[in-house]
Amino acid sequence: MSDQGKGAESQNDLSGQAHEVVQAGRISGGVHFHRAGRDKQDPPRQLPADVRGFVNRTEGIEYLDLILSGSEPGSRAAVTCVIAGTAGVGKTSLAVHWAHRVAESFPDGQLYANLRGYDPGEPATAGEVLDYFLRALGVPAGSIPSGLEPRAALYRSRLAGRRVLIVLDNAATVGQVRPLLPGVAGCMVLITSRGRLSGLVARDGAYRLPLALLTDQQAVELLRRATAGHRSADETGELEELAGLCARLPLALRIAAERALARPWTPMRNLVEDLRDESGLWDALTAGDDDESDAVRTVFAWSYRALSDDTSRLFRLLGLHPGSEFSSRAAAVLGDLPVGRTRRLLDDLVGAHLLEQSQPDRYQFHDLLRLFATDQAHAEESLETCRAGVRRILTWYLHTVKAAASLLAPEGASFPLHGVEGSDKALGFADREEAEHWFRQEAGNLRAAVSAAARTDMDELAWHLSAALFPVYANRNQFEDWIGTSTIALEAVRRTDDRRGEARILESLGKARLQSSRRSEGIGFQTAALAIYRDLGDRLGEITSTNAIGLAHLRGRELDRALLLFEQVHAIAVELGSDYWVAMSCNNSANVYLERDQFHEALGRLHRALEILRRLDLPAYVGDALRGLSHAHRGLREPRKASVLIEEAIRIDQEQRNPAWEAHWLLEQSRVHMDLGEFSEALICCQRAAAHQRGIGDRGREAWALDATGEVYQRLDRHEEAAGFHKVALKVFRELGDSWNTAVVLNHLADALQAIGAEGEAEPLWREAMALVAEFDDPRANRLRDRIRSTGLF
Repeated sequence: MSDQGKGAESQNDLSGQAHEVVQAGRISGGVHFHRAGRDKQDPPRQLPADVRGFVNRTEGIEYLDLILSGSEPGSRAAVTCVIAGTAGVGKTSLAVHWAHRVAESFPDGQLYANLRGYDPGEPATAGEVLDYFLRALGVPAGSIPSGLEPRAALYRSRLAGRRVLIVLDNAATVGQVRPLLPGVAGCMVLITSRGRLSGLVARDGAYRLPLALLTDQQAVELLRRATAGHRSADETGELEELAGLCARLPLALRIAAERALARPWTPMRNLVEDLRDESGLWDALTAGDDDESDAVRTVFAWSYRALSDDTSRLFRLLGLHPGSEFSSRAAAVLGDLPVGRTRRLLDDLVGAHLLEQSQPDRYQFHDLLRLFATDQAHAEESLETCRAGVRRILTWYLHTVKAAASLLAPEGASFPLHGVEGSDKALGFADREEAEHWFRQEAGNLRAAVSAAARTDMDELAWHLSAALFPVYANRNQFEDWIGTSTIALEAVRRTDDRRGEARILESLGKARLQSSRRSEGIGFQTAALAIYRDLGDRLGEITSTNAIGLAHLRGRELDRALLLFEQVHAIAVELGSDYWVAMSCNNSANVYLERDQFHEALGRLHRALEILRRLDLPAYVGDALRGLSHAHRGLREPRKASVLIEEAIRIDQEQRNPAWEAHWLLEQSRVHMDLGEFSEALICCQRAAAHQRGIGDRGREAWALDATGEVYQRLDRHEEAAGFHKVALKVFRELGDSWNTAVVLNHLADALQAIGAEGEAEPLWREAMALVAEFDDPRANRLRDRIRSTGLF
């Protein structure tokens, strides 16, 4: 431990780097870190392709230009505009066309999301879109918070000082949109919706641009522009009649124009007659109480019937896809076709305006077209054919997830599949980066797949998909997706009476609850899983759940209970000859001894764990054993040895890129720096640890990092700043019901307050800490009691 003189010297030499990277400031009752500068990256460019042959809507473009130019009152603030109108009226086309037109006015990028508000499937949630946008803004996947409010706060922080255009397409409700609004000037939000979204206008000051149907003249102009160079003899009267049959809706007009282009020698009067006949057939099949919708469906049917048999079959089967967009490989699975043939058919559908290509090898329907495709599948395919298509795509997702998880979370991806068929089209991945790219693109589809499997009575696929996703979600703390899919899966697996599968899903929910700081709920789920494993005689399952419950007790500082459970894990591991679990039990038992300040006892177990983990080539766990060894040597007053060990652990993380591990190891490194008197470096480590923990949503460990920051400031005799950090940490631990850490931070805060002459505020804190620590009986607890008694209050 450094002497006082060394600490004073370090205070005077506190580097400019630390001052720039870490400063404490009080905002809204809290303390935050300021970051100097941003990571350099290419700005997001997410806009879909511009609309080919865009015409008309001059007034709408001029109105949007006026808002952007600042001529309207209030336009100096962040601007929001809602483009409202009926389905198919061209809202998205206007928004995307104008966004491309003004893209240079937003040099920091353009964000785009289809909120799927009126899609037949599940609409996008604000949390889901925030996750997508934050990744585009450079936030690592593992650093995105789990809750909606912290996710929205991080999003607003990322947009601060930037000029970004945000296009939110197909919104249904204000609730979908409001968390996606930036909190600063400079950005602009463009929303399309069939509804008026009056709440945004009234409360958020949004502008509204109502989009009416095209006039006859505008509709004819669109048809002429779309067919220019291929059809020149069409009479205006015939084009007006065609426009009327399309209800003057741009979506229907473009599909009709594409049909006319495909038959350049057919007189327009014949095409109009065909469409009129189709309209008569549709009138006979529908109630006819919505002229615009009927007109759109009539055009859809007219164009659909012109497709080849293979193309029309693929079109209707694509309506069965569970998600909002899909790749050519997913389409090939649904159609049970070769990928090359599928891509040609997809090109045909895009050319006919029955499908949109949103980005390379990604396709999506307009929501009306998807509904039409789904209707055609149910009308023209047998129930067995539809179910077979859905089963093929869900099975493909399951096996591809397993392949991705083997690279993204190899330590937890070995769960076997029971009673589900294989998939000869399932993807394999060359490396982790390729698997990561696929997982990121398909994240929304994977959530939808679990829901679709349960909804279509394919319960075994629902829970297997969730079980396969479990280790990947656990590595990233993707709590929203993790808990959501696991909750659906638990109901599904219970309908199958697969008790081993039920235990697996309970285990997943238990770990999710523990990692999201809901410890008692986590213990409850894990205890239920353990009971099933024991009833089945599944010793490996028993190890897993016993270990998880032990970790929950360790985190609650119930040390005797935790050690007993880890010893049970060790005994079963030896019985089974499982080196992996021998190493895990040694490492976890060592952590109990570290909490008891029994450093020599911890060292032997850590060295045993390290030897096995290196032999098994599990680098992340090697890093954690090194972190434990650093803690032990630090406790034995050997900070130089500790420094070498924790630096090796940090190097491992630079290869593994796991924010959860790095955050934990950085906190250990900060304490090593403190013991060496390197306070500047300690502050930087604390800042990075807190940022990572905030990103992955672990409030308890974020509070550890904030409290440690306060300790560094106390060592620098900057007690008022220290008190700010301790107060924030104290608030979190109280909310979490964490008695031990609440007592520790109360003592730290009282020390800081006493140092600045606020003894009256310090005294009740020490009394509260003494009451809390009474429930603990170990060397560290005894030392804390002795420290509080030294104040003379007891």
